[in-house]
Amino acid sequence: MFFRTLASRYSLSNLPAHATTRLRLAPLVQADAEALQALTDDPAITGVVDFLPAPFTLDHARRMIGRDPVGRGKPVKDCFLGAKAEGVLVAVVGLHLRGEHGVELGYWVGGAARGQGYGSEAVSGAVAILRKRFPHRFIVAECRPENAASRGLLIKLGFRDTGDEGHRPGRRIFSLDPV
Repeated sequence: MFFRTLASRYSLSNLPAHATTRLRLAPLVQADAEALQALTDDPAITGVVDFLPAPFTLDHARRMIGRDPVGRGKPVKDCFLGAKAEGVLVAVVGLHLRGEHGVELGYWVGGAARGQGYGSEAVSGAVAILRKRFPHRFIVAECRPENAASRGLLIKLGFRDTGDEGHRPGRRIFSLDPV
C-alpha cells in the first residue's frame, strides 16, 4: 500500500471522477473519442491549442485518449479529463506533470457550451482533483494575455500572473500556489 501511495504522487494514473454542480469530470476513455473529435474539431480550438492538429480527426481523438490512463507499471505524465453536462462532453481539461513540483493545466470548451460558465466549473473541478492528489505541487497554466476570457477565468479561480513568459510563444504563466 505504501508504494502505491508513493507512486500516486508521481503519476496521473487512476485519477478519480469528480462532480461539480453541473459537471462530471473523469479521465477520457475510448468510448469518448467521437465526442472528443466533434467538440475539438473547431478552428477556435485547434487554432489556439498548439498540439492539436486541424482538422482534428477521430484518429487524433483516439490517439489522445489512447495514452495509458492506468499506468501499467510506469508513471502517467499526461491525462485528459472530459467534463460532461448531463452526459454530453462540453469541455476538456488537460493535466501534465512538470518535474517534481508542478502540474500544468490547460482546457478548452466546445462552441455550444462557451459563455455558460462550464470552463470555470471544469477547471475548478480539475483543481480539486489535483489538490487531493498533489497538495504540495504548484498548478500552472499558460495563457495569452489578450485572451481576456481565459485570463479572467484563471484569475477568478485564484491563479496569479507570474510575469514569466510561457514555453509557448506569446503566452504568460499563471500559477496557483500549493495549499
